[in-house]
Amino acid sequence: MFTGIVAAIGKITEVYPLGDAAAGHRLTVNAGGLPLADVALGDSITLNGACMTVVAKTDQTFQVDVSRESLNCTAGLDAQGEVNLEKAVTLSERLGGHLVSGHVDGLGEVKKFEPVGESWLLVVEAPKTLGRYLAIKGSIVVNGVSLTVNKVADTASGCEFSVNLIPHTVQVTTLKHLKVGAKVNLEVDLIARYVERMLQFAK
Repeated sequence: MFTGIVAAIGKITEVYPLGDAAAGHRLTVNAGGLPLADVALGDSITLNGACMTVVAKTDQTFQVDVSRESLNCTAGLDAQGEVNLEKAVTLSERLGGHLVSGHVDGLGEVKKFEPVGESWLLVVEAPKTLGRYLAIKGSIVVNGVSLTVNKVADTASGCEFSVNLIPHTVQVTTLKHLKVGAKVNLEVDLIARYVERMLQFAK
């Protein structure tokens, strides 16, 4: 489990194909400011919100294998570049964001990203299938960052939601690099998914 509170900005420095073109990739990631002393092989770290398993490490870097299925369902894990990093939480840590599984539910598209006063307005169109999980003041994960939804509007092609990014969030995450048209990894609220499932059996 994770919280959606980014611990460091890392950088994918190398991308190796695993077998033929149909297979996935092995990524080498420079951990940046993320301490790796307590990370063991088999531990989980999220890259832009996608939970990955550490298969090798050094003092400053770690490697993960990304399956073709994961590559098809995520953005930002197929080339060199910066990524948001978070280690799995322990029971002794504060839950600063919200409960996050690290399983990307779908890809959103940035519709607007602009300064508003000292903050930034981010508008993302989510797939129509995720629209039922989005609610005002609810939680959403964008590229591994736990955010609060301010507005929701259903559209013909999906569901647009807006969030407000404070300067600190922009400074310490890769969201600062977003452009209109960019694809982002989305994870909806974990509890909302369970509530929907339970309601299917409600009498």
